[in-house]
Amino acid sequence: MQQHTQKWPVQVVCQVLQLSRSAYYSWLSVKSKRNNQTENQMQTSIIDTFQKHRRRYGVRRLLAELKEKGVNAGSYRIRQVMQKHGLRAIQPRSFVPRTTDSRHPYPISPNLLLEQPFPEAPNQVWVGDITYIAMATGSFLYLAVWLDLFSRRIVGWQLGDNMKEELVIAAFRKAYQSRSVKEGLIIHSDRGGQYASNAFRKLMGDKKASQSMSRASNAYDNAFMESCFSRFKAELMQEGAFDNKEDAQTEIFEYIEMYYNPIRRHSSLNYLSPVKFEQLYSNN
Repeated sequence: MQQHTQKWPVQVVCQVLQLSRSAYYSWLSVKSKRNNQTENQMQTSIIDTFQKHRRRYGVRRLLAELKEKGVNAGSYRIRQVMQKHGLRAIQPRSFVPRTTDSRHPYPISPNLLLEQPFPEAPNQVWVGDITYIAMATGSFLYLAVWLDLFSRRIVGWQLGDNMKEELVIAAFRKAYQSRSVKEGLIIHSDRGGQYASNAFRKLMGDKKASQSMSRASNAYDNAFMESCFSRFKAELMQEGAFDNKEDAQTEIFEYIEMYYNPIRRHSSLNYLSPVKFEQLYSNN
């Protein structure tokens, strides 16, 4: 009927179809209310999902999240709603201060990743790095992380007052204890003395793992960890600082173990979380 009313007066169309104009206008009113209700529900879902992830999700991740919830909202509509309500996702900083000191007497391992295809299963390649954690007092803590390159899952981490070799060793031991690792695991890092030390190399030998290191002055060789830390700083700290070590430990634990690994969607994982990506691999 609406198509006909574009060409003919409503009164004429109603007479031909033997309908009253009041019934037609009542139907239009109900339809308009339903459309408005659906639109309001969609906007509420977009805003609630954005706030649930604490400004960490942009349009693409919101699209994947809403689709899983059964909310029919395209990327254009999501962007419109975000602009309307002034919602802006957190953006990582382009510059990340480095914590690498390769001025040490230890030998350097070759970059094994240059000769390897991208891992096709968990626990084939782990990449690691250290980042600083700013404190309100002006001092710093240091966070060592090991990340499974296949699933982007953080498999081990350790927070400490310094970035000596014990820090990366403790993080590695946690990772190794929590995973089913076979011989031949590739451990990739930068050329820092922590990773080149005798103690860490002995640990690699004991676990029958192969050590790999980035080439000199080539940040792209460990770009996965650079990207991980960039997001970590932006989404957890938002350019702020922790009051004390206990607060830092608690919030880092909650971010990694309760959000990043089980919930946060990664574009490189077809917008699945690391845990779900590994579960999907295991099921298949």
